[in-house]
Amino acid sequence: MNDTVDAVTAWAGLGARQVSTNGIELRVVEHGTGPLVVLCHGFPELGFSWRHQVFALAAAGYRTLTPDLRGYGGSSRPDAPAAYDLRTISADLVGLLDAAGADDAVFVGHDWGANVVWHLALQYPDRVRAVAGLSVPPAARPPLPPMQVLRSRFGEDFYMCWFQDPAVAEAVLERSVRTSLSLDGWPVTGGPQAWLSAASRRPPWLTDRELDVFVQTFETTGFTGGLNYYRNIDRNWAQSAELTGLTIDQPSLFLTGSEDPVRSFMPATRISDMLTDLRANIVVDGAGHWIQQERPGDVNHALIGFLGSLPA
Repeated sequence: MNDTVDAVTAWAGLGARQVSTNGIELRVVEHGTGPLVVLCHGFPELGFSWRHQVFALAAAGYRTLTPDLRGYGGSSRPDAPAAYDLRTISADLVGLLDAAGADDAVFVGHDWGANVVWHLALQYPDRVRAVAGLSVPPAARPPLPPMQVLRSRFGEDFYMCWFQDPAVAEAVLERSVRTSLSLDGWPVTGGPQAWLSAASRRPPWLTDRELDVFVQTFETTGFTGGLNYYRNIDRNWAQSAELTGLTIDQPSLFLTGSEDPVRSFMPATRISDMLTDLRANIVVDGAGHWIQQERPGDVNHALIGFLGSLPA
């Protein structure tokens, strides 16, 4: 990306296309040539969240596909909550590979996108050449439904718990979309009231124009598609019994920020149990949760180094 061109203009200049896959359509931005890398965003984000990575990866000799995942942005947003389980999202991405004429790809995910790519590596190992997760580590399948465990540990005021109720979650997040997307740190505990009373200010790593992209999109789509990922947490668990005990054997990378609140309830202390070919486990000092936007230089350096470590 030319330093004289702002990120919004540069991203828009790439264009996008609709790709039919698994009975839906994904809005996909493609850039670069070379080995394929698929970038998967989290909640509440968009493919636009990877705007700092696609240009660096193209300059390093890689081709990127960056979708708005199912439920987000310009992609299909099915009404049924059950349409957002990890099996289904993974099938979307396999279909994206088929549409691109690719046998496999390196998959990189952040937040919910990390959950997706870890699962994809287990369910479709032959389609995942290597895998990198940001912020959310892989974890072995627990013996009990995860929401039962979360409620026991953190109570109903934990954000994943009250996100289960559409009558509450959508009302809180959509009361002011701009405020919800500008919270000065997401309150993971404290319930809806903590969100409604949290200080709101544009993060310093996000320009007004960049924030406007997110706000205008979520004012149009709402948050339901993304929230439905949370509403499938126990369903994902129920569907994944056959994956119990499996490991992710592809080359892998994990990267997080030292100030990421996810570290407080999803520690990465045992990821080597799941990742048998872990090339790097990186903690970026001082970085928070939205790490690929907040610290793009560190993330790009790590990703390009990881990609360079893979067999040609």
